[in-house]
Parts: sequence; C-alpha cells; structure tokens
Amino acid sequence: MRVISGASKGRRLLTPRRPSIRPTSDRVKESIFNILGEEVQDKVVLDLFAGTGNLGIEALSRGATRAFFVEKGRQALRLIQRNLLQCGMEGRYEILPKDVHRAIGILKQRGESFDLILMDPPYEKGLIQKTLKKLNSEKIYHEDSILIIEHDRREPLPHVIAKWSLIRQRRIGDTVVSFLKPTLSTGG
Repeated sequence: MRVISGASKGRRLLTPRRPSIRPTSDRVKESIFNILGEEVQDKVVLDLFAGTGNLGIEALSRGATRAFFVEKGRQALRLIQRNLLQCGMEGRYEILPKDVHRAIGILKQRGESFDLILMDPPYEKGLIQKTLKKLNSEKIYHEDSILIIEHDRREPLPHVIAKWSLIRQRRIGDTVVSFLKPTLSTGG
C-alpha cells in the first residue's frame, strides 16, 4: 500500500498484521481520486472508519488542507498515527479515537463542516444505513460536499438515502464506490 500521488507520492504505508482491518486497495483508491481530480485541493476531509488512514492521507497528499480521521480500533489508531508521521503531515490532521456515530455528534457540536467525506465501513455489517442516518441528523456537510462510500457489491446502497443523491458509481472487482451529493433542502 502506498501514496499514489501528490506531495507524499510513492511513500509506503504501514498495513495491518491482522485481517480485521481491510485497507482500501491501491487500485480502488486510485480510481476514487482520479474521479475526484481537483476536487480534493484545499478541502477539509473526514475519513470515517479510517482503518490505516489510507484515504485521508491520499487526500492530504493531493492538497487537502486538513483531514479528520475517525477510528476506534487500537491497532488501526497506531497505524494511522505512524502513517501520518511517516508522510510528514504534522499539523494538518486530527485523529478522533471514537466510534463513528459518537464522533459525528462531537464534530457537529464543534461546528465542523466537511467538503469531502470518505466512508469505508466494514463490509456487510449494516453500517452504511446507520451512518447515513447519523449524517442526516447531525449535518456536518454543506450543499457542495461530496460523500464517497466504498462498499461490497453484495451490500448495495440502501434504497432510501434521504438527503443524498447518487451522482456516480464505479465497480472495481467486488468493490463498489458510490459518490453522493446532498440533495437541496429547505432547511438546516
């Protein structure tokens, strides 16, 4: 696993010894960021279910101004910290060692708003629907935000994704990457 492009291009990232953490493959990551293109530049990024920090680190390398990493697993938290230090990203990130749903509530209380939300939950555990509901109730995004969900092809997006519109989807092997934008609403 490596940083594909940007300031930290080519840097190898530490990977887990245990299979409980499933990092995004370089092939899937490259596809996500090729689709995003310049959309990453100068953005504030939220990496939910961060794992190794792979996606958020790629965003920082490609010019995101700041990234927040949300992860609760101890081994994963150590990997995120070591990968960020190895890539020289000091001062440009915050790690929230919490459950995703609790972290979203905390970020809302702090008044945070994200341009790009990356979500790579453990596959086939029902976390997509649960996390979308939490994002809908704790609005930490704006009308131009992009939400990217990486999921298994056997776990399609929920039929009802209130407050979000699917704008693009790409399948890479058994992985599907869904790009969503907030729907226009009549209130906050």
